Amino acid sequence: MKATVWHGKRDVRVEDVPDPRVEEPTDAVIRVTSSGLCGSDLHLYEVMAPFMTSGDILGHEPMGVVEEVGSEVGGLAPGDRVVVPFQISCGRCFMCERGLQTQCETTQVREQGTGAALFGYTKLYGAVPGGQAEYLRVPRADYGPIKVPDGVPDDRYLYLSDVLPTAWQAVEYADLPTGGTLAVLGLGPIGDMACRIALHRGAGKVIGIEPVPERRERARARGVETLDPTDLDDTEEIIAEVRDRTGGRGPDSVIDAVGMEAHGSPVGKLAQTAGGLLPGKLAEKVFTTAGVDRLAALHLAIGLVRRGGTISLSGVYGGEADPMPMMTLFDKQVTLRMGQANVRRWTPEILPLLEGSEDPLGVDGFATHHLPLADAPHAYEMFQRKEDGAVKIVFRP
Repeated sequence: MKATVWHGKRDVRVEDVPDPRVEEPTDAVIRVTSSGLCGSDLHLYEVMAPFMTSGDILGHEPMGVVEEVGSEVGGLAPGDRVVVPFQISCGRCFMCERGLQTQCETTQVREQGTGAALFGYTKLYGAVPGGQAEYLRVPRADYGPIKVPDGVPDDRYLYLSDVLPTAWQAVEYADLPTGGTLAVLGLGPIGDMACRIALHRGAGKVIGIEPVPERRERARARGVETLDPTDLDDTEEIIAEVRDRTGGRGPDSVIDAVGMEAHGSPVGKLAQTAGGLLPGKLAEKVFTTAGVDRLAALHLAIGLVRRGGTISLSGVYGGEADPMPMMTLFDKQVTLRMGQANVRRWTPEILPLLEGSEDPLGVDGFATHHLPLADAPHAYEMFQRKEDGAVKIVFRP
């Protein structure tokens, strides 16, 4: 089969690889019909090389049609149409029963000290082959896959794999009061969808902070106030502008949908580049003990949020964020919540919004690009550079 394969920093290729097969009784194999390109994939494309192995298959946002199931997979049969959550979880352990599927005790990657295994996402999370491919082996298919109806385009349900539950959890964790004010840092796929969900759930005002004009325009069309941070001289001016728009206090809640970026501050960029040049084990040490992240977004969130407010982190961070402004967090009595989205925890709340003819979150038109899998190398480059209005790219294997 064809698959998107990682070979090094900014070196993604579409190659022939062995077809997947059922290896455990709880496995299934699906024929992938759509697979998203995620901002988290750019971390692998740019800065997470120490945790990758040449030949790794990328992608963690797939849906498709079941081709084969293992003997212990009940409720699924060949021909069923399914969305596959980005994390692999059992549904039965202590963590899963509490709605913390990203901490699943059955699939935790204990040798790396991390949570549940993820599709297509480094040896830190199990080095499980990903879904930017023609076929995908799905472990724990007795629980993970979400059956969806036939007869509607893939885009109606595809985002259940990651974008929708990640944005939903970001809003849930933001603990926004009805009629309250929310600031969202970054209007990529997650930030954009978080704005839509917050407005749908009764936010009084949502302010999206984003430097890319096309992304601001897209959010404004959905009722979001926007702010171009490049129009202002520094962080203090951004904070002052948002306070002016929120009664002088700042927003009740802030969602950081930026996280780790390959093109961050000069210091972060230097550390990332240096880490990418070091030999394996030493590079891993740099990434797990040094602050290689673009922390500007997190520090801005802390400055923006009103006293007694909540910050929700959905952007992925890696390494130690040191120093953290602990005195400010403590003094402002800020609540901070974060983590990978627990997909199956939020699916029952999201599914009703996708059923029927209405499309309150605009998922049908959410993708900016639909491309064949063969175009993956170009798609990664375009998305990383934020060219051609690329916000959400969907591959059609």
